[in-house]
Amino acid sequence: MGSNHNRLRAAELRKLIEHHNYRYYVLDSPEISDAEYDELFDELMRLEKEHPELVTPDSPTQRIGAPPLAKFPSHKHSIPMMSLNKVTTRDEFLEFDKRVRGLIGGEGGPIEYTIEPKYDGLAVALIYRNGVFETAATRGDGVTGEEVKENLKTIKNIPLRLIGKNPPELLEVRGEVIIAKADFEKFNKQRSEAGLELFANPRNMAAGSLRQLDSGITAQRPLRFIGYGIGETKGIPLDGHFETMNLVRRFGIPISSYLKKFTNTDDLIAYYERILGERDSFDFDIDGIVIKVNSYEQQAIAGVLSRSPRWAVAWKFPAVQKTTIVEKIEVQVGRTGTLTPVAHLKPVQVGGVTVSRSTLHNEQEIERKDIRVGDTVVVQRAGDVIPEIVTVIVEKRPSGTRKFAMPEKCPVCGSAVQRVEGEVAVRCVSLYCKAQLVEKIFHFASRGAMDIEGLGYKTVEALIEKGFVKDVADLYLLPTRKTEILEMERMGEKSFNNLVASLERSKKRELPRLIFALGILGVGETTANLLAQHFGTLERLMKAGEEEFSQARGIGPVIARSVYRFFSDKNNLAVIRKLEKLGVEFQEGEHPSEGPLKGKTFVLTGTLEAYTRTQAQKIIEQLGGHVTSSVSKKTDFVVAGADPGSKLDKARTLGVKVLDENGFTKLVGRQ
Repeated sequence: MGSNHNRLRAAELRKLIEHHNYRYYVLDSPEISDAEYDELFDELMRLEKEHPELVTPDSPTQRIGAPPLAKFPSHKHSIPMMSLNKVTTRDEFLEFDKRVRGLIGGEGGPIEYTIEPKYDGLAVALIYRNGVFETAATRGDGVTGEEVKENLKTIKNIPLRLIGKNPPELLEVRGEVIIAKADFEKFNKQRSEAGLELFANPRNMAAGSLRQLDSGITAQRPLRFIGYGIGETKGIPLDGHFETMNLVRRFGIPISSYLKKFTNTDDLIAYYERILGERDSFDFDIDGIVIKVNSYEQQAIAGVLSRSPRWAVAWKFPAVQKTTIVEKIEVQVGRTGTLTPVAHLKPVQVGGVTVSRSTLHNEQEIERKDIRVGDTVVVQRAGDVIPEIVTVIVEKRPSGTRKFAMPEKCPVCGSAVQRVEGEVAVRCVSLYCKAQLVEKIFHFASRGAMDIEGLGYKTVEALIEKGFVKDVADLYLLPTRKTEILEMERMGEKSFNNLVASLERSKKRELPRLIFALGILGVGETTANLLAQHFGTLERLMKAGEEEFSQARGIGPVIARSVYRFFSDKNNLAVIRKLEKLGVEFQEGEHPSEGPLKGKTFVLTGTLEAYTRTQAQKIIEQLGGHVTSSVSKKTDFVVAGADPGSKLDKARTLGVKVLDENGFTKLVGRQ
C-alpha cells in the first residue's frame, strides 16, 4: 500500500512541477509562489532519495548534471540545420520578397510571412520520442553537431516530458540557448567578486556553458531555451511555421512571444520597426529579426541553396551609433605579447550601455581612420557588444593634434618590440615581460609543452603576485620555497608535493615540447617538431642564422625570422641558460622517419573518435609525413573528423584528397 502510494505521489509531483514550469517559463503566468514551488520540488527530492526506485529519467530532479564526459559524441542531423542569408535595409527586404514571389508564383495561394526576433545565442536541436526528451545536439557545421543531451537537461525551461495526453511519436525542436541580460550581469558580478575571469558577453557565456564536458558546471549557469523551428517529426500536422510553433508551445516548449504572421509587407515592416525601437528593453540580446514564408508547401516550392533556404532571411538591425571624444590612447600589452592601442572615450550611452573605451586593434587601423587624441568620433556597438570607432569627424578636430605612433619599446618591460613582416601586429617577445608572464607560464606548463600539473591560472597569478616567479625558469626554484608556498590559499602539503614531483618529471621532456613551451611567436607544436627534426639540438637551434631556419622543411621566411629574433634576444637566452642550470635537460630531437608517408603533407580538421589531434600528428610524423595547419595545393591529404569547418571546404575546392577517420586508419596501417 505504502509503496504504491509513494509511486503515485511521485508521479503526481512530477506532473505538478512540469505544469508550473510551463506556467512560469512558457506562459510567463505563474499560478503559485516561488516558495510553494520549492516545497513541491523538495518533497519530490525527499521521496526519490528515500525510494531511489521511483526516480525516472524525465524527473525534474534530474537536472543537476551527469558525470563528466571525455568528449562529446558526434550527432548527424537528419535534416541539415541551415544558416540564413541576411538583409540590412528595407529595400533589400523588398528585393527578397520579390524573389520569393517569383519563385513561388501563384502556387499555394497568397504568401504569408512570419516574423520573430533573432536571438543571439547558440543553435541546438532537441529531440523528443513519444513525448520524452531523448537527446540534443549543437548545430555544428549544419550537417553534424555534438551531442549535448546531459547539458541541455540542466536547462530548467526545457521540459523533459512534453505536456499533453497524445505526444507525437517524434518531435525535433530547433532553437537558441541564450542568457538573459540581468542573469549575465549577476553571474559576472559573482565571478568578479570571486576573482575569476569575466565572460565577454551573454552569447560567449552561453556557448561556453553548453560545451562543458562536466554538465554539473552547465547546471550552475543561468541558461534558457527559445524554440524557433522544427526538424524531423512524426505524428503532428504540418501546415505552416506559425501554427506548428504554437503547437510546440502547447507541448510545453518555450517560443518567442513576438512571433507574428503577416500577409501585408507594409505591416511586417512596421512590426520590424517596432521591435527595432524596443530592442534595448528586451530581456535578451537580439541582433535582428527572422522572416520566413509560413506555408511549408510554399517553402518546398521555393527550395533551398547549398547552405541556406530561399524562403527565409535574417533582417539584421543597424548598429547603434553615437558621437563622443577621444580623451587618451593607451597601449596595452596582452598576455601573448601583442601591443593593442585602446581609446579612452568620454563616456557615452550606446544602445543602453555606457561606452568609455574602444579597442583600436592595431597601428594600421588607427592610421587608416586617422584617429587622434582630442578627435570627435562616431562610436557603435559592433555586433551589439564590442564598442567600435567607425569614423572621425574631421571638421571638429581641434588644432595641434598629433598622429598616433606605436611605441618602439614595450610599455611594460621596456624590451624592443617586434614587427613581423606580413603582419599588422606589434609584439613584445621578451620572456621577462610581466604583462604576459601569466600566459607564458601557463603555456610553458601546458600538456602539449612541459606538462607541469598543479599550475592553474589562479596559482600562477598568485606565484607572480608574491614575486616567486619572474620568468619560466623560476618555476624550478619553487621547491626551495616550501614554507612560503604552503601559506598560499589552496596550496596544502599534498598539492605542493605533487607540484614538485611534476616539476621534476618535466625536466626530461623531448626537444619538440621544450621548443613549443618557449612560446616563440608563430611556433606551434607542428613547427616545433620540424625545428627539432632539422636541428637536432637546442644548442644548434640557438646558434643558427636566419637563412638556416628558412632551409628547414616546412619553415617559411616569416617563421624563420621570428625564431631567429627570439634566439637573438639576450633576455631569452639568459632564461634558457637558467633552465639548463636548474636541471632542465635539452635532449636531442628525433630525425624524420623514412617511413611510407615520407614527403606527404597532411592537414587535420574536426574531431576524430579514436585519436586526439596530437596522437594523429605523431602517427603521421612517425611514418615520415608532416602536418601543417592550412590547406594549399601542396597538401596531399586532409583528414576530416566531426565538425571539420572551412578547411574541408577549401580541400574540396582545391581537389585535395579527403580522408574520413576510417580512411586515415587504413592509410596508417592501424586496421
